[in-house]
Amino acid sequence: MRCVLLVSCFLLLSLGAWALKPTREWIATPDSLGLRYQTTALTTPDHAQLTGWIVEPAANVPDRHTTMVMAYGDMNNMSYFLWQARALSQGGYRVYLFDYRGFGHSSDFAIDRQHLYYPEFSTDLRTVLADARHRYPRSRTGIIGYSMGTIMGSEVAARGGCDFLIAEGYVASPQRIVAEQFGRYQKTVTLPAEAADYALVARRVNCPWLLIGGTGDHNTPLADSVVIARQARWLQRRQVLSFEGGHGEGFYKLSEAEYGDKYVREVTRFLDRKRS
Repeated sequence: MRCVLLVSCFLLLSLGAWALKPTREWIATPDSLGLRYQTTALTTPDHAQLTGWIVEPAANVPDRHTTMVMAYGDMNNMSYFLWQARALSQGGYRVYLFDYRGFGHSSDFAIDRQHLYYPEFSTDLRTVLADARHRYPRSRTGIIGYSMGTIMGSEVAARGGCDFLIAEGYVASPQRIVAEQFGRYQKTVTLPAEAADYALVARRVNCPWLLIGGTGDHNTPLADSVVIARQARWLQRRQVLSFEGGHGEGFYKLSEAEYGDKYVREVTRFLDRKRS
């Protein structure tokens, strides 16, 4: 019961805020969940300092020789995604978590809390992805992103060097999120100038792409993911995985014997499927 309550707490604290809300303090570290890991320190091309954790595959499962770089949403920090990392590790995956600049223990960055995201976060993700490929050149390496992190995930994947992209709660239109936040809550959310070109990004993602969405997700509707999958051109492999639930609830809802076990099995099924 304590485990279930703790996972539920992590889930609620990890849902998107739809405007930046970073926290500096980690609520846990990988060893507190019994995970094998190492801490990394990276410098981006524009001199930001990033802190990350590389969580190794669990010792008692086959190693899938696959590294997943995790891009989380618009609030808190990487420690709030340790249960997801644990589930993936138990599925045989290596998980590379990191904090964007201004989040967790990464370097300072002036953040306007009315902003939805900064293009610098894509630089951060690109830096971590490059480090993962350098460290594990024989590993299949890709991105798993959530909510706001799907913006950075798709932008980085569109530039190549990514073996796969997994996106839960895919943001199809930042502009629509801004409009809805104002319409529903009279909340002002702002966007970087680069958001004007975001609609063009999805068509340039050529790696296998799994879009995961909840039938009750009113923030990033499942229908948006279905449209992106249907727009796939020749040689672009895209698939939608749906679950009965809301925004950010994929691991929780796709659980059977263990937290997120069905989620991980579905991801594995997608990654192991050969391109037709």
